[in-house]
Amino acid sequence: MTDMPPTAPRPVILAVDDDPAVLSAVRGDLRGRYGRRYRVLTASGGTEAIDTLGKLKLRDDPVAIVVSDQRMPEVAGTEVLAAALELFPDVRTVLLTAYADTEVAIGSINDLHLDYYILKPWEPPEERLFPVIDDLLEDWHAHNQPTYAVTRVVGSRWSARTHEIRDFLQRNQIPMQWFDIDVSQEGRKLSEAAGDDGLPLVITPDGVSLRSPDVAALAAALGLKTRADAESFDLAIVGAGPAGLAAAVYGASEGLRTVCLEQLVPGGQAGQSSRIENYLGFPNGISGSDLARRAVTQARRFHVDVLAPTTAVGLDLAGPYPRLELADGSAINCGSVILACGVAYRTLDVPGSAEFEGRGVFYGASLSERDTVTGEDIVVVGGANSAGQAAVYFSDYARSVTVLCRAGELGAKMSSYLVDQIAERSNIAVRCGTSVDSVGGTERLETVTIRDAATGGTEELTTSGIFVFVGASPRTDWLPPQIARDKRGFILTGPALGDRRHRTADGDRDPFLYETSAPGVFAVGDVRTSSIKRVASAVGEGSVAVQLVHQVLRS
Repeated sequence: MTDMPPTAPRPVILAVDDDPAVLSAVRGDLRGRYGRRYRVLTASGGTEAIDTLGKLKLRDDPVAIVVSDQRMPEVAGTEVLAAALELFPDVRTVLLTAYADTEVAIGSINDLHLDYYILKPWEPPEERLFPVIDDLLEDWHAHNQPTYAVTRVVGSRWSARTHEIRDFLQRNQIPMQWFDIDVSQEGRKLSEAAGDDGLPLVITPDGVSLRSPDVAALAAALGLKTRADAESFDLAIVGAGPAGLAAAVYGASEGLRTVCLEQLVPGGQAGQSSRIENYLGFPNGISGSDLARRAVTQARRFHVDVLAPTTAVGLDLAGPYPRLELADGSAINCGSVILACGVAYRTLDVPGSAEFEGRGVFYGASLSERDTVTGEDIVVVGGANSAGQAAVYFSDYARSVTVLCRAGELGAKMSSYLVDQIAERSNIAVRCGTSVDSVGGTERLETVTIRDAATGGTEELTTSGIFVFVGASPRTDWLPPQIARDKRGFILTGPALGDRRHRTADGDRDPFLYETSAPGVFAVGDVRTSSIKRVASAVGEGSVAVQLVHQVLRS
């Protein structure tokens, strides 16, 4: 949990129950565990709880968690939690419920985005209550940093460099305050106070001003770790998406000295997902950035060196062990390598797309772009889950969302739960059998021309933003020729290598399941040929690869 500085107001944990004995028990448990860092308040019923929440709102007091019983006269627990979310959108919610009310709790996950429900009784609290509250508090603090710890960004929302900086900060979950120079008087004052011309302006929490910094300079100013503590490791992992982070956690937890390199931001493409609702163990769903944050925290707990942004530019296989060459000129020696370097979204190859990249044409969908789309008419291009998640997320902010899909129906590559959610949103329109023909504008994107595959006819739409999800290319250009790839650049592993054999001191052997054409070098996740593009499968591949690494290191 995060210690609060002495001058900061302590966040509130509110417990609600109409049964005095139960309320006394939950108050005692919460105050005993959290009373030093948080204000633990109680309410003896739903009406009192809603009144207390209103007073806290007027005082601008931070509310971290509301824990409410469900069965209460007049005002039920779900009504209390709904009121809490209305007043404090970032509050974390917990429903205390009897077994008979489980269906109500599950319904609340869908209706209220309930964070958790706990069956009564919750004894022992060390096993059934505190782990839940600890996790929710950690999650709340990750999204509610005090203002003195916030990085401020001043720029135009139609600036490509501003988009790059905001995306980097958002995906790294670095607390950020954004000032659009076109509409923010405070932003203009900050820019004038900083002196030199040029935007975007970044002001770090310790007051350092950076004018239009690149990602490397920004990372250095914010103190992000980009260099390893040692030159040699048992296991080096290239890529910190779900596959790479899973391999890092399993490798380090099993005693391997492990380093994990990520060229930009941990999380990979999954880290840009607004909400993953079909990942096991998260009934309310989880955003890709939150999943990445949890995984990075878990990896560092096992003493993994997580380096980001750090770019591998070469893999030397000439020596007895693999050697990774890095962009800064340094190198890492390792007993084994797992390539989890993932893929990059393919770009639109149409007139105007390059000109307006970052100024209305975006690849992927950073959550930070909700300010860009608020009240606007936008277009999402693609028919798989990433496009569906972006369309649903942005529909909460944009005036309208138009989904362009080459396939004849949206469900061809998209999970049915997303198809259903899109159908329920009145401001989402789906245009199947269409593609982008060109984009246009002056200082920023203003129009997109689409083409109907059946008729060949074109139509111009007015839009301020296009978010593109049209397939992906593997990040494998930096690899040596010894790493065999298919014609699209994806890495061949295991049975896909055919009759190829690995020569070892103990004699020839078949490549292991996720092993590449180079002994001791493995590939997992999206970068591997014929991989299943799901978070769960990537995590599985990363964990299994570690078991194969052990076999290589023992040989």
